[in-house]
Amino acid sequence: MFQDLPPDPAPIVVTVPAPERSQATAAYVRVAAALTDAQIKVDTRFSGASIVLYGAVFNPTDAPADVVVVVRGPDLPVRLVKRTRHNGVWLNSRPVVFEGAPGFYMTASTRPLQDVTDFGQLRRLGLGTDHLRITSPSDATTVTRYGVRDVVVNPLGEDYLEWRRAVVRLKETAGLYRSDPAGVTFVDKGLFRAEVELPATAPTGAYYAEVWLFQEGAPVSVSNLTLTVEKVGLERSIYTFAHRHPWLHGILSVLLAAAIGYGASRVFRTR
Repeated sequence: MFQDLPPDPAPIVVTVPAPERSQATAAYVRVAAALTDAQIKVDTRFSGASIVLYGAVFNPTDAPADVVVVVRGPDLPVRLVKRTRHNGVWLNSRPVVFEGAPGFYMTASTRPLQDVTDFGQLRRLGLGTDHLRITSPSDATTVTRYGVRDVVVNPLGEDYLEWRRAVVRLKETAGLYRSDPAGVTFVDKGLFRAEVELPATAPTGAYYAEVWLFQEGAPVSVSNLTLTVEKVGLERSIYTFAHRHPWLHGILSVLLAAAIGYGASRVFRTR
């Protein structure tokens, strides 16, 4: 016996989305990077920190590429004096205050910077301590010279470069400025890493990292990262109080020092 069956239902078409692919990476050269730790906490036991910056280079071309990592800390004023000898006596010169210089500055690259790109690109991007942007002393003026308006004239004149080199030299001695021409290493095809070493004297605040990708001497891509170094615990409380109430903090510091001195004198007197 034959039985009429209902017509076959229309086939259900299930659209399976294609696996996610970064189509853009196959079209142009670019770099992507990240930090193992984007927040550093500073307390009494802080003796420095080592952070790993890692990333990948997407390069569909056959041309080789170089990676340059730049980490810059918060700008801070720098006050310098120069010791000169007059008639056998060493005297300090008039203080020179640079309005702002990075409290921390580090560059790491796959090759020496001068081999990665030319002088003009280094100067334009501010890569390396020789091209580091440091704010001129506050009493710099602007004038019109040779028909050009707003020409910055530094009161230090020809000595400006000497003072600027002194800022960089002092920071390097303190371990706050560092350049590593082989600090970026490729651990696999397209994968690289670099280490950011923060000394114990590194200032707190916001740090900015730039990861530049160069190809044939020209910058073709950049990845921007942020890093925060902040005080925690008792150090943070004292730091915040000192900046919010500087006069009261100064008075309390004097009173505390006087109390400690008086207590020490009483102890030694009884002996």
